[in-house]
Amino acid sequence: MDKNQEKTIYLISGPCGVGKSTLTKELLRNVKKSALIKGDDFLSIYDKDSEPPWDEMLMIMWKNILSLTQNLLQHNFNVIIDTVVEDELEWFCKHFAYLNLKIKYVVLLAEENILIERLNKRGDPFLIDRSLFLLNKLESEPANLKHLYNTSYKKPAEIMEDILNSSSFIYNLA
Repeated sequence: MDKNQEKTIYLISGPCGVGKSTLTKELLRNVKKSALIKGDDFLSIYDKDSEPPWDEMLMIMWKNILSLTQNLLQHNFNVIIDTVVEDELEWFCKHFAYLNLKIKYVVLLAEENILIERLNKRGDPFLIDRSLFLLNKLESEPANLKHLYNTSYKKPAEIMEDILNSSSFIYNLA
């Protein structure tokens, strides 16, 4: 990638079972010089006895995502981030306002029955309540309205093409 070429951060959010991991792997295969950061990796780094409270774990996760994103951008990578974004969007994005880059923010959604089916199929029924809670929260968040994308009846390659080719998911830093 040319050092002067605009880099992109793909910030992919959504409830459990919506297809974030599948989509981000598809993006990784198709976006030149890209790297994938999975937020869940930072939540599973603790020993059971030293695990901090949930709010502190989230804060540490986001600081790690921010640092790793900055590092990858300095090495001219496009960055793909797979994590649930609740209240962190503005905080995260403001760190990149001075750079010549694009942030594509997408909140994946699916119909409730489809989320339940997907979570049961992959053996994660314990995530259903959390997923439905996040679905309602993310869907009603005003900052997300321009960035919602329903995955219910779409294939990962189709979703990826829509995200790559649409300017509607660009997050404006201003």
